[in-house]
Amino acid sequence: MTETPEYGETWVYESIVGALPGIDIGEGGAIAIQIAIFEAAVLVLAWVYDLWAAAIAGTIAILVAAAGSVAMLRMGGWIRATTVPGPYRRLLFGSSIEVVLAVLAFIALVTHLFVFDPQESSTPLLTTLFGTDPPVVVVYLMLLVLWDLCYRIGTSWWVAVVGLWGTTTYRFSGITARTIRRVSLLNVGFAGAQLALAPFLFDEPVLLVAVGGHVVAVTLVSAVTVVLTRE
Repeated sequence: MTETPEYGETWVYESIVGALPGIDIGEGGAIAIQIAIFEAAVLVLAWVYDLWAAAIAGTIAILVAAAGSVAMLRMGGWIRATTVPGPYRRLLFGSSIEVVLAVLAFIALVTHLFVFDPQESSTPLLTTLFGTDPPVVVVYLMLLVLWDLCYRIGTSWWVAVVGLWGTTTYRFSGITARTIRRVSLLNVGFAGAQLALAPFLFDEPVLLVAVGGHVVAVTLVSAVTVVLTRE
């Protein structure tokens, strides 16, 4: 991006980074710091509590979240750099619906991990990762990383939905139409990256179906958007 976007035309993630006073670290710097802080915390806690198996899962989750950050910044920059109708832009950025979707996903995930899974499984996922008496600080970090993931997944949902709505509502110029298609294809790429989490969920059918269903849904909706985008 060549200029600072107006607030209300950014993802919440971008607004937080851009609002830091006196700091201009750029997209690459923000993502590098995100990875470094989370990964350092994972490695330190894995060393202190001897949770190296959990550290592998945590590292994959951090990398997937970072891939989501890259996708969000690219998609947001592409949309702002082209001419899209005002309602499309406001719906995508100004509504903050991606945060609502992220909250719903996060609450569902926490409910599954702390209520449903312990009731239905003799060895819940938390026990597999952290043992029968998980350290509080480790659980705190886990929830922070999971929120990071859920926020980016919520954004992915919203990009797919708004893309489909926009392409069935408007006709776009050639450049704008190509941008909408690029955004949809990148969104599919980020959804596919989330399959890296699948190996840790083979014994968790509910979470495996949730992740797989999300990937399939985003792929299908985005594919329809690519096909129907009119010039």
